Amino acid sequence: MNILLLGIGNVLWADEGFGVRVVEHLQKSYRFPDQVKVMDGGTQGVYLVEHVQAADVLVVFDAVDYGLPPGTLKRVENDDVPHFLGAKKMSLHQTGFQEVLAMAQMLGGYPRHLLLIGVQPEELEDYGGSLRPSVKAQIQPAIDMALDFLRTFGMTAEAAGTDGDLTDPVLDMQRYEQERPSPDQACRIGDERVLQSGAFEARPPQPANDDALLVDIDYRGKY
Repeated sequence: MNILLLGIGNVLWADEGFGVRVVEHLQKSYRFPDQVKVMDGGTQGVYLVEHVQAADVLVVFDAVDYGLPPGTLKRVENDDVPHFLGAKKMSLHQTGFQEVLAMAQMLGGYPRHLLLIGVQPEELEDYGGSLRPSVKAQIQPAIDMALDFLRTFGMTAEAAGTDGDLTDPVLDMQRYEQERPSPDQACRIGDERVLQSGAFEARPPQPANDDALLVDIDYRGKY
């Protein structure tokens, strides 16, 4: 059986990066048989279709709005997975992954076993921020949950040892946290310095008709 362990999300928006950070830890700390693939799916959306089609067993790690207390870990299986990803979409990547599952099913290459391991995020509106402690604490429990699931298919993982690091150093979470610019150097919500710089100029609304689009902000293309 081909097994895919897939982390999706955006590390630039705090807890949105949970799935990617889980995969990073898996790559650093574990080794699997050849038929198990560990993949950082990021926000690639439909570009993941071929990988999903090739998987008999798919385990997805993500930050999911379950409506539960922050840091709560919850597993969802098989047909319920698309419904949970679409119930309260937090970002475009979740819509994109719904489409990936739908396209894989339409093309006849849908996984026989599908498991979503999601954590309830605490903070998303923090550009350049890392996982909050309540969410970071669920990385290993999420991995343990996945490993327990894989054992039902006869798959086991081995500890990688101290030199087992397959990830790009640029993506390392510790480095990411240590090298984050201060708020004075890089605004973390929206950068007023750009909005007030003259690059954006307000203009009166134009009449709405078939040939004109109502535009409130005119971007001059300086940047």
